Formats: sequence, C-alpha cells, structure tokens
Amino acid sequence: MNIAELTALLHLASPALPIGAFSYSQGLEAAIDARLVETADDAAHWIAHGLANVLAPGELPFLAHQLERWRAHDTDNDADAAATQALIDANAEFIASRESAELRRETAQMGWSLRQLCAQLEWGDAARRATLDRMTPVAQPTAFAFAAYAHDASTEATLAAYAFSWVENQTAAALKAVPLGQVAGQRIVVALRPAIADAVARALATPPDSLNTFAPQLGILSARHESQYSRLFRS
Repeated sequence: MNIAELTALLHLASPALPIGAFSYSQGLEAAIDARLVETADDAAHWIAHGLANVLAPGELPFLAHQLERWRAHDTDNDADAAATQALIDANAEFIASRESAELRRETAQMGWSLRQLCAQLEWGDAARRATLDRMTPVAQPTAFAFAAYAHDASTEATLAAYAFSWVENQTAAALKAVPLGQVAGQRIVVALRPAIADAVARALATPPDSLNTFAPQLGILSARHESQYSRLFRS
C-alpha cells in the first residue's frame, strides 16, 4: 500500500468524516435497553457477532462488488452499460434489504452525506459522479465504494478500512450508552483486529448471489428502538 492510498482510507474511515456516523448505534442502544448488553464483555460479544454475522456475509461483500462495478463503469461504452445498471440495481437491492426504517434511513443519510462530500471535493470523474447522483437514495457502502475507487484504493484495504470504521463506531456507541471506560473500549478494538481480517477474507470470497443480510434479532431491536422512550442515537 502506498502512502496516498493509506492516507485516503484513513480519511474515509475517520470518525471526523462529516457523514454523521457518530449519531447511530445500529441497534446497540436497543440491545442495551433490552439488557442484552450490560457489561464490557457483553459489548465485545455484541460487536464481534455483528462483525461476523452481519457485516462479513452482507455489507462487506456488497461493498467489494460495488467497488468492482465502479471500476467497470463506462457510460460511453454500450458494452459496459450493463455493469453500470448492475451498480444501480445492486444499490436499490441493498436499500431494500435493510431490516427496519431506522436502518434504511441511516444508510441513506450517510450515503447522501458522503455523496455530497464527493461532489464538493470533486472526487472521481464527472461520469461516475453523475451515476452516483442518479441513485436516490444511495446506500453508504455504494458511496464509500465510489470514494475508494476515486482514490485508487485496493478492494482488500477498502474493506478493512470500512470494517474498522464500523467497529470503532460501535465501540464509541458502547462507551456512551453501556457505559464503558476508555480502556475497556480500546480492549474491544484491539481484540477485534484479527476478526476484521477474517471478515475481510470471507467477504472477498463471497460471490454476489451469496450475500446474506439475515439478522432477525437486529431487525426486531431496531424496530423497537424507533419507539424507545429515551435515546442517545438515531438507530
């Protein structure tokens, strides 16, 4: 990995990226309210299972395939029009696969914010930015894949950055809502480094027709969170 690729992915994975990731817990807050997560060990278990059973079989391979579709995109070549349409269709399918209204709004809001950032910073070429702009709503992984393509990032490194960002955001949510101390949070992040590598490897080996977003407990908790009495997070 060269320095330009590394710094670009550090930027995209940074909690300072202005797309609103800090305002979501992706069901964790509802799990805390339901007393499924009460301790640091519970939080570590929850985050590890989310990485292994939600991101690795679904969101990460989707990100990998969207990145490949951005590379194949060519609006001036009829032979590649199918690849562009596949990009748009896959984005719509991912949006439809979200288990609750909250999770759908989350990926759409973060995707919209990242798309705006890509446009304002003029990342990528005009043709691909036009295709990105056509997708409404646009899923966050689709926009993230576009940004990674615009910076010539490898698929493996892109998936690692995305997965680390997710783990870090989940840990930050646990720090506020469980609550956890800073050191306990860092233990979770450090312990999950090998799991991130495993999740990336699984995702890279997952073909498009084998993506799996089945997560019934997450869907139920997310739906409950919509009417939860007291909330810190938007999901």
